[in-house]
Amino acid sequence: MVSSGAIALARVRLGLTGRRLRLDEKQAAASVGQIQLAQAWSSALAQQNLTAGQLLLTPGDTEDRKRHLNARANLRTLLDLGCVPVINENDAIATSEIRFGDNDRLAARVTQMIGADTLILLSDIDGLYTADPRLDPDAEHIPVVEALTDSIMAMGGAPPPGYSSGGMHTKLLAAQIATRAGARMAIASGLSPHPVSTLLDTGRCTWFLASEEAGPARKRWIAGAIQTKGRVIVDQGAARALLKGSSLLPAGVRASMAALRRVIWSSFLMRAAMKSVVG
Repeated sequence: MVSSGAIALARVRLGLTGRRLRLDEKQAAASVGQIQLAQAWSSALAQQNLTAGQLLLTPGDTEDRKRHLNARANLRTLLDLGCVPVINENDAIATSEIRFGDNDRLAARVTQMIGADTLILLSDIDGLYTADPRLDPDAEHIPVVEALTDSIMAMGGAPPPGYSSGGMHTKLLAAQIATRAGARMAIASGLSPHPVSTLLDTGRCTWFLASEEAGPARKRWIAGAIQTKGRVIVDQGAARALLKGSSLLPAGVRASMAALRRVIWSSFLMRAAMKSVVG
């Protein structure tokens, strides 16, 4: 279960309502709210004879391979022990540069991390539409998305204002991560008292079908990366091989951004040295 709300829960208790929060205030509110959120989930799950376990993640815990494997082992152990992991972003230490910013992609990364086969995103809308149904009365509901084409991604639009940092755009980004990892994903309404039961009863949602070429766990982890750190330029033969799912061989690499920067810097130093000698 990926759940947000820590900062919102603490706003009233700390007297931080009615205005935009500074980063340090958000972090302080998260520290207080995370306790309230964990207590709420623990109490709710205890009524069903279930034990809650809390796990706070940052992008580094999913992007760094060693930390990713450690978090995966933690989650799998909790599940083996019959616990329900309650996951949230660690906003108490996160900054704008090192955070997911939305629970949609965090949930998709956790789906990939534990090898789940289904991800359900509960929202204030019952799926993907051809346009925003709140603005366009002719918008049509899309029950199934077989492939995340450019036209589908364009339906995401911009995230809504307010406390939420998500919106349909981040849900489609989450769908890319989840489906590439071999999981199917649903966007459904979370406004009813029993949203999952409602989904099972009515079937009203948008399903995104899993990719049939997810590959091994390490490739799924690479494909789900949120923060990229560089570029590699390959030749046409390597590009064709990568599209077929093959590995990248050194012979196919033509350059990387780091290598290009070194070439440019070396060229600059050489020109500077020549000017110095001439002078």
